[in-house]
Amino acid sequence: MTRIALIHALSHSVAPINAAFERDWPQASRMNLLDDSLSTDLARSGRGLDAAMHERFQRLTQYAVDAGAQGILFTCSAFGPCIEAVAQRHAGLPVLKPNEAMVADAAAGAGKLGLIATFAPTLASMPPEFPAGMALEPALADGAMDALNRGDGETHDRLIAAQAALLCARGCTRIALAQFSMARARQACELASGLPVLTTVDSAVRALRTRLSD
Repeated sequence: MTRIALIHALSHSVAPINAAFERDWPQASRMNLLDDSLSTDLARSGRGLDAAMHERFQRLTQYAVDAGAQGILFTCSAFGPCIEAVAQRHAGLPVLKPNEAMVADAAAGAGKLGLIATFAPTLASMPPEFPAGMALEPALADGAMDALNRGDGETHDRLIAAQAALLCARGCTRIALAQFSMARARQACELASGLPVLTTVDSAVRALRTRLSD
């Protein structure tokens, strides 16, 4: 049985990606590693993705490899360079950034893409991962992450959907939800905007299954 390591920096990412696996690839064996201090340390330190943060990602990855992981998926989109360094060191394994597969799916489409995040550093780290020249309109659903942290999923989804409606008004033809924790708001965004909505969880599971089935 294929073992996939899911490495999380936000507790809210755990349920959406596991639900996607249950729906789209239930045969895969999953191990979940959570260090929710990664996100809080990044937000508070002011040091960005420094050498110490890179080392933490390498240690988490090595633990997963030692536990028999045949593929690794990171689920927080604010740590792209750390994950790229991990992928270089473990070139024999599929190592996916959380948004990697969705970026590829988005690049295959046409028109301006509205990119919504609830964690501000994501809007700094993620846009450069899209192809040069791709029309991109970023938006922060301010307060949505705080609402989810309070257990108020309804407000979380409503704030994200409001940004989706604004992006539609700005001429976007598609919406992308930048974080795994946001997948729960997909339907609300579709209803608010009338646009197709991409999620990182669905794209990531499809990509991993394809790569490990070849």
